[in-house]
Amino acid sequence: MLELTMATVSGEDAGATAGMTMAEAPSEPGAVLRVGRDASVCRLVTPEDWLFVSRVHLEFVCGPDGGWHLTWLRGSQPDPVAEVRLTAGEYAQPLGYGATVALPRGGSGEIVVQDRTAPRSVNVGFYHEA
Repeated sequence: MLELTMATVSGEDAGATAGMTMAEAPSEPGAVLRVGRDASVCRLVTPEDWLFVSRVHLEFVCGPDGGWHLTWLRGSQPDPVAEVRLTAGEYAQPLGYGATVALPRGGSGEIVVQDRTAPRSVNVGFYHEA
C-alpha cells in the first residue's frame, strides 16, 4: 500500500495543514497515483492557477515487485519552473526533470514541488508499507 497526503502551501499559509487531501493505492503491479492540475487524471489535484505544476506533474507507479517508483514527468516546457525534492529519513535529494527514483519500502518521507518564482509549494507526504 502507498499512502499519500498533499498540502498546497503559499507564503501566507506556511505551516498550515488546512486543505490536506489524501490518496492511497494497493501495492499491485501497474497501480498508479498522479499529482497535478488535471483532475481528470490526477488523484491529488493542485490549484488550477498554480502553473508551476504541470497538468500531470508527479507519477507514482507500482512495479512488478510491488515497489513504488516516483517520476517527475516532463511537461510542455523544455525547462521546469519548479524544483522537486525528495526527503526520506535522513536522506534528501533533488529530483531531476524527467527522472525516476524508487521509494523506500516500509518508509515514509516527503516530496516538495517548489515554485521558483514565488513562495508556494506542493508538499506530498508518503508512506510505503513494507
